[in-house]
Order: sequence, then structure tokens, then C-alpha cells
Amino acid sequence: MSVLVRFLIITFAESFATTLIERGIYFYSHDRLGFGDMENLGLALGFGAAYVSGAVASQALAARVSEKRLMIFSIVAQILCHFALFCWPFSPVAVVALNTALGGLNGLKWPVIESYISAGRTPSQQAAVVGKFNLGWSVPIPLALLVAGPLIAWWASSLFALAGLMNLVSLALAWPADRRPTHLAEDHPERPTPEAMARYRGLLAASRSTMFGSYSLLWVMAALLPGVYAGLDVSVQWATALSGVIDVVRALTFLVLQLYVGWHFRRLPIVWVIFGLPLGFFAALYGPNVATVLAGEVLFGAMAGMTYYAALYYAMVVKNAAVEAGGAHEGLIGGAFVVGPVAGLLGRLAAPAVGGAVLGMAVGIGPVILACGAAATWFLVKTGRSRRP
Repeated sequence: MSVLVRFLIITFAESFATTLIERGIYFYSHDRLGFGDMENLGLALGFGAAYVSGAVASQALAARVSEKRLMIFSIVAQILCHFALFCWPFSPVAVVALNTALGGLNGLKWPVIESYISAGRTPSQQAAVVGKFNLGWSVPIPLALLVAGPLIAWWASSLFALAGLMNLVSLALAWPADRRPTHLAEDHPERPTPEAMARYRGLLAASRSTMFGSYSLLWVMAALLPGVYAGLDVSVQWATALSGVIDVVRALTFLVLQLYVGWHFRRLPIVWVIFGLPLGFFAALYGPNVATVLAGEVLFGAMAGMTYYAALYYAMVVKNAAVEAGGAHEGLIGGAFVVGPVAGLLGRLAAPAVGGAVLGMAVGIGPVILACGAAATWFLVKTGRSRRP
């Protein structure tokens, strides 16, 4: 089995396991523990704070103990966390504490997996490999959400048992991996020229700005969609599946972007993201019916897929697929996991004062949307007109 195939299977298994808890936990806490919107936003905040800490630490830890040992440690520790959740599924303290721990472990794990998959690729190969990785982690998300609802309704502990079993699959596949991934030589003839590299850096900064905004908004949506669907009289079994529409569309976007490479080196796709993300966000959370909510999820999923693909592709080219690239990438995601819930909490608190939930959320999340959009616009302007490297 090739290294790429091995790590794509690990990516699939780990994404499935992660999603069962990372996204399913909010439906679980709402349905089984009685958490409301504020409690779920707090749960999301704890996960995000731990995630960014793990992602930031991943590069230094990988350099110290090796990428393989760090990956094995994170997977084994996740298995232990899932086993503990299996044993104490109805303890709010255990759920909050262990969910937070899983956030940190996920932050450690993903930069290493990204490095193994992308290492040793030329820029022309990176887009295809990043596309395979994106499909590897995005396709399992709606599948996991599809089964999460029935598991929650059937037997609470089964949600955590299945996540642990998926971790065991990953552990078996990760065990034979090389101690460290092999990277492309910096003087390789297919490394970008200094002029092309300057433009790659500009597009990387712009796409990272919008990606930060997308994950800030996504984490608010993850915490609040259980309440949205409950308010529309949708059962937990269907609600978890419908919340996965975002992820189905995101995976389809990844597939399109892998097959069509005309977006490389261009600014326009990021401009679409700047305006599309907030439109999809507000439609999904405040649509008057299920159809409007789903339309918002579709728009948001397409825009989130565009900015994620661009950010990871440009990062891997600029940083030569080092753990540093994945660490910075996942660190931004983790930071968004913190900023989003904080802004969402402020929005909920502001709602009574400004006259409604929509205006309150605009007050809370609006500065994040404006700051990310302004930063992306600034970097796009600095890159100049689109030119091929």
C-alpha cells in the first residue's frame, strides 16, 4: 500500500471519528443533556481553544519527537477519551472536559497527517494531492452526521464507541509509517520562482483571511443548528443529516476544484467567498423554513470549500508541505473555533438590547465578517492582476 493511499484511508477514518463528536456533540448535548444555545456555544469555545493550542504546538512537538510519534500519541489519546465518554455519557462535566481534550488532540494530529500526504510533491502535483486529501476528510463528514442522529436516539454511548473504533483503524494504518515524511528539495527546479512565490504568498494570505471567517461562522452554525431545526419541528435523526448538507456541498466543491484548475493564481474566487459566506450564514440560521435553511447551507458549503482548498493548496506550495504549513493552517482554524463562539455568545447577549436575534447576531459576528473581508480584500489588491506563474 502506498504512503498516499495509507494516509488517505487514515484521513477518512479520522475525519469520520472526529465528526461524530466534533459536530455530533451539539446534537447530543441538546437532545440528551438539555444544553441550550448558550451552553453549546460554550462547548464549542472550549473545543476551539484547545484545538488552536494543539495546532500551534504541533510543529515544535513533531520536530522534537518525530511526526510519527506525535501522530500515534494523538490517536491513542483520542481512543482513551472516546472510551471515557462511552463510560460516562450523561455527565455534563465529563462531556465538556473530554470534548475539550479532543479539541487539543485534533489540533496536534491534522498538521502531521497533512504533511505526510503532501510532502515530496511539486507545485503542479500539490493541487491534485490536496484535492484528494480534501475529499478524504470532507466526504466522511456528511456520512458521520447521517449516522450520528440515529446513534444518539438509539443508544447514547454508541456515538463514542463508533468514534473509538474508527480511531483503532487509523492506529493500525499509522503504525508502519516512516518516522518522518520526505520533503521536496528547496532547490528543486519545479519550486516556484521568486516572482511567482510573492503572488502565492498574497493569495495565501487572502484565502487564509476568508477561511478564518468561514470557520468562525461554521462553528456558530454547528452550535446553533440543533436549535434551528428543533424550532422547525425536525427530529434529531433528520436534523443531524440535514446539517450535513453544508459538508456534502463542500465535498462537491472540492471535487470540482480538483478537476478544474483554472482558479489557480486568480483572485476572483476569493471575492465570491467574501460576499457568499455571510449570505449563506444568515440564511441558514434565520431562514423561516427548512428550504431557506438548506439554501443557506448550500451557499455556505460552496464558499467554505473554495476558501479551504485555496488556503491549503497555497500553504503547501509556499511552505513545501512542512508541518509548519499544516500547523499554521489548522491553527487558524482553531483560532476561528474560538472567535466564532465568542462572537456568537456576544450576539445572543446583544439580541434583547437591539431588538431581535438577527440584529443581535449581526452585532456579534459582524465585526468578524468585516475584518476578514477587509483583510482578504487588502491582500488581493496587493497581489495585482491575475498572471500565470
